[in-house]
Amino acid sequence: MRLLQKIHYVDLQTFDWCLKRKHHLRMVAISRWVSRTADGYLYLFAALLTCYFLRWDIVKLLTVAFAIERTTYFLLKNKLKRHRPPQAIPGYQSIIKPSDQFSFPSGHTSAAFLVSSIAIFYDPIYWLLVVIWAPLVGISRVMLGVHFPTDIFAGCILGVSIAQLCLYFYL
Repeated sequence: MRLLQKIHYVDLQTFDWCLKRKHHLRMVAISRWVSRTADGYLYLFAALLTCYFLRWDIVKLLTVAFAIERTTYFLLKNKLKRHRPPQAIPGYQSIIKPSDQFSFPSGHTSAAFLVSSIAIFYDPIYWLLVVIWAPLVGISRVMLGVHFPTDIFAGCILGVSIAQLCLYFYL
C-alpha cells in the first residue's frame, strides 16, 4: 500500500508540474492539435490508404489488434474506475471535456502506441515520426488535464504489449 501512495504522490507532483505550463497558450494549442491526431480519424484514413495500396495483411492485423486493444482498454477503464483529474482534484477543471468518465488507462495513448509499434514493424522508415508522435499524444492528454501521468504510462504499456502480442501470433 505504501508503494501505491508513493506512486500516487509522484503522479500528483508530475501532474502539478504540467498544470503550471498549461497557461502557455501555445502549449495548450499544440496539445489540443496533437491530442486530436489520436481521436481516430487518422487511423481510419491510414486504414483506407493501406487498403488503397492493397496491404490487406496490415489491415487485417490492425483490425484484430484494435479489437483486442479497445476491448481491453474498455474493460480495464470500467473495472478500475480511476477518476479523472477534475473529479480527483477539488476545484480543478481540465482544458477539454473528456470523452468518458474514467482515466486509467489512456485510450488515446494506448491506440497511438499500438499503431506506432505496428507501423515501425512494417515500415521502419517511419520510426522517428511515430516514436515522437505517440509519446506526444500521451503528454498532450496530461497537458490538457484529462489524464494523470500513470494513465499515460499504462496506455503505453497496453498499446505496445497488444501490438507485440498480435505481431507474434500473426506472423
